[in-house]
Amino acid sequence: MRLLHRSEIVAIALPAIISNLTTPVLGLVDVAITGHIGNAVYIGAIAVGGTIFNMLYWLFNFLRMGSSGLTAQAYGAGNRSRCDTILFRALIIGVAVGLVLIALSRPICSVVLGFMDADGDTAALADSYFRICIWGAPAVMASYAIMGWFVGMQDSRSAMWVSIFINVANIVTSLVLVFGVGWKIEGVATGTLTAQWAGVLLGAVIIMRRYRPALQPLRKVLERHELLSFFRINADIFLRTCCLVTVTLWFTHAGALQGPVILAANAVLLQLFILFSYFMDGFAYAGEALAGKYAGASQAGLRQNPGRGLESLIRELLLAGVLCALIFSVIYLIAGEAFVSVLTEDRGVVECARRYLPWCVAVPLCGFLAFLWDGIFVGLTYTRYMLAAMSVALIVFFALYFSLHSHMGNHCLWLAFDAYLIVRGLVSWCLYLRRVRS
Repeated sequence: MRLLHRSEIVAIALPAIISNLTTPVLGLVDVAITGHIGNAVYIGAIAVGGTIFNMLYWLFNFLRMGSSGLTAQAYGAGNRSRCDTILFRALIIGVAVGLVLIALSRPICSVVLGFMDADGDTAALADSYFRICIWGAPAVMASYAIMGWFVGMQDSRSAMWVSIFINVANIVTSLVLVFGVGWKIEGVATGTLTAQWAGVLLGAVIIMRRYRPALQPLRKVLERHELLSFFRINADIFLRTCCLVTVTLWFTHAGALQGPVILAANAVLLQLFILFSYFMDGFAYAGEALAGKYAGASQAGLRQNPGRGLESLIRELLLAGVLCALIFSVIYLIAGEAFVSVLTEDRGVVECARRYLPWCVAVPLCGFLAFLWDGIFVGLTYTRYMLAAMSVALIVFFALYFSLHSHMGNHCLWLAFDAYLIVRGLVSWCLYLRRVRS
């Protein structure tokens, strides 16, 4: 059983990790392309426009997570018709959300640009970038639904190929439009838009060829009780994401209040956390897919002692998480300063980052439980527990920050961040144990 779990975990986690690692490459290429247009204002516009979409789409990532947990349970129960119904329901809702975002694009862009307080030229170019890219919102939302469905079907490999294709298509199209056709920021934006729609089409082709889903009656897809259940799960994930975004934004805001050097040092050190998160998200995806499969099999009575199998899976995931966290913490301890020096040549920023590096070394050990339990809860559709753990962690973060920042400065910010990660994981574990014993 343990060997089976390990092979299943690796089969899902490894493609997900590869898919995650393509994301920063895309950002670097976009910056490199705009950096060769001839004016630094283009880089600023891409940074502002990219931030708008990152935050906007991040809030709607619940479409992926909600789809994966429900699909995994239907897959585990052997209910193929329900798998197909969940796919069509998620696609309809995703496209509808994308159309709403297009309809509200002008006020959204105005509010966010006003909040970022970008200068006139940068704001104008960012606005042009936004006006083009927003037409990809339905494709992005549909892609979330498709990616979640793939994970729920235990097929993160297809999700990986779609992600790689989107990134490669984006890079190639942007290069052609900017340096071949002569477009500037419009070329980068159009490249992104083209890749988003091409990616969702590729995902649809893979689904049709590999899975051949049966068309479901619209009344079944939009059945009231199922819709309410879908929205309840996704509402929990949405609120949890809002809490996560709040912590992220406050971390940046609190660093900015302490001056540009600390702001830059924190931004560089956060890249260590982001790199670690790419790997842990892969194991979280495995938790979503496999925990959901066990839950579905248990509900359908298809396995003997499914609860024991789930407990064995959780132990294997926790073991993998511990090993991954230890490896990253040791690497950061040994090579953290070298990593910081690669990211910036500013000696003041490097020296500042060195002072706070120990907090960052602790991040993997503090955070691995939070990632794993999020994945397990999504698979089991215990999303209310995930929201509860995040809410407690949010309170702890701000309580520590406001009570200690005047005495500890930026050390307090990192202490609060590490504590926030620990609390998320431990509260999630306690809530799971409480559920099992009740």
